[in-house]
Amino acid sequence: MGYTKRASTDINFFSIQDGVFIRYGIWTCNEEPKGSIVLLNGRSEFLEKYAEPIQKLNQSGFDVYSFDWRGQGLSTRLLPDRHKGHVNDFQDYISDLKAMLVEIVKPRAVKPLMMIAHSMGGHIATRFIHDYPGMIEGAVLTAPMIDTNTHPLPGWSVRLLTRIMLNAGKAHSYAIGSGDYIPGNQKFNGNRLTSDPLRYMDHINAVIENSDLALGGVTYGWLSAAFDSIKIIHSPGYAESIETPLLIVSAGSDQIVSIKAQQNICLKMPNCKFILIKGARHEILKESDTVQSEFWNAFDRFTGMLLH
Repeated sequence: MGYTKRASTDINFFSIQDGVFIRYGIWTCNEEPKGSIVLLNGRSEFLEKYAEPIQKLNQSGFDVYSFDWRGQGLSTRLLPDRHKGHVNDFQDYISDLKAMLVEIVKPRAVKPLMMIAHSMGGHIATRFIHDYPGMIEGAVLTAPMIDTNTHPLPGWSVRLLTRIMLNAGKAHSYAIGSGDYIPGNQKFNGNRLTSDPLRYMDHINAVIENSDLALGGVTYGWLSAAFDSIKIIHSPGYAESIETPLLIVSAGSDQIVSIKAQQNICLKMPNCKFILIKGARHEILKESDTVQSEFWNAFDRFTGMLLH
């Protein structure tokens, strides 16, 4: 008999030992899957934002697994002010990802198991792959946060200010330039995320539909945790020990994270390929059809090697 599975979606929650609840989603394709994708979104993002790429992956024959990071989406927020983007340590993100894989993904997933990870998600994926080699067969990192872009302020000054504010007991305070999510401030003109006006609205429309999805800027605690984690990734021998096949897709017009850091870390990894999409802004999966076509062609070539 042929494969009769129908496309379906399962949105649910699972709990972490520290009392945090993580919202996850499973989207199965309507044919025999040729593999499974774990989709890791970026800071401030949530499941709903990736409906379009999830649908494309299903249509391409992949089952998709994703979740909201702790402190964002509809997973447990970590501070009384739910607009503040906060985490105590990036190790918490890595532990949540491991729990997702062990409890939700591995019992169901069709191999090969791969990742698409964006921005902060790409950073976490890099650390996870280093710490747990062999748990996935390969990963595509889109504009990964290998290092931040603190322009117009120099990086050293932001790090110094962060350390001063933490010593002053301000870990839960908004970092300089950060604040609550204000719907009226979300304007396409001048945005640094995408050149596509319709896809730019996906995030905003989802928040309009459910205001609990809204997340503002980061705290000094989050910023300190990010700087500490970036330091780990750049420690001697770290990248060189990552043997999992990786594809880093960099956005040529990225103003959020460092392109140079992405290039440099890929050169150190024994099994990494780097491509740069000229003109693309930070959110490659929310970019124009032209940019996305270049991305999906690269994705197909990369996953094709893992499937055969």
